[in-house]
Amino acid sequence: MVVDVAHEAEGPDGGAALVLSCSLGTERSLWEPQLATLAACHRVIRYDHRGHGRSPVPPGPYTIAQLGDDVLRMLDDLGLSSASFCGTSLGGMVGMWLASHAPARIDRLVLLCTAAHLGPASDWFARAALVRAEGTASIADAVAGRWFTPAFRSARPEVVARHLDGLRATDAEGYAGCCEAIGTMDLRDDLGRITAPTLVVAGDADPATTVEDAAAIAGQVAGSRLVVLEQAAHLANVEQPALVTELIMEHLR
Repeated sequence: MVVDVAHEAEGPDGGAALVLSCSLGTERSLWEPQLATLAACHRVIRYDHRGHGRSPVPPGPYTIAQLGDDVLRMLDDLGLSSASFCGTSLGGMVGMWLASHAPARIDRLVLLCTAAHLGPASDWFARAALVRAEGTASIADAVAGRWFTPAFRSARPEVVARHLDGLRATDAEGYAGCCEAIGTMDLRDDLGRITAPTLVVAGDADPATTVEDAAAIAGQVAGSRLVVLEQAAHLANVEQPALVTELIMEHLR
């Protein structure tokens, strides 16, 4: 079943379309640090994954293909034959699926802090079961250590708190369903079919999707570029906002 995901478009009507896709446990406000610059010259479409933010919450489990089909429905509803796509973490996984299964719909691709395969599956199924039983608040402390470096958590506690509050507000079934999508995902054999110009960005302190995960993607996507950010964990666009914005803008140009 395809879901009509909640989304909003900003920037000039005639600007080149750019879709921004979020990490697991976050919603479209994740991209606030980049929005003003990107929307100055692009038609920026931010959306919430199914089960997140203001999007519907169908019962899980979900699949990466379903999350990708949700984006294709959104593009159709917006009258867009194609768009560039920038996704972080789960959003990057959706971007890889789209670029390999619907290549005509993706102009340029930015993959931020993501992986083509992220096992073991049993860990994701266990996390889904925990969240269904105890809610997303039960994992907030553990997630904070993956999302942000210790230095950032110390220097910017208000930013960390805001994003963790967003995690706690995420629907348990929606979060769990997306966990199961990651647990059953294996895009490694699809990477060679990606033809969109691709930028792969990793954080040097990201314990969730590592530099090695990013290098594995870049090694299989022809002509792609790999950039490793210093002092950045999993939510690199929050921790290193200026650098990430610059990299995205440079790639889209």
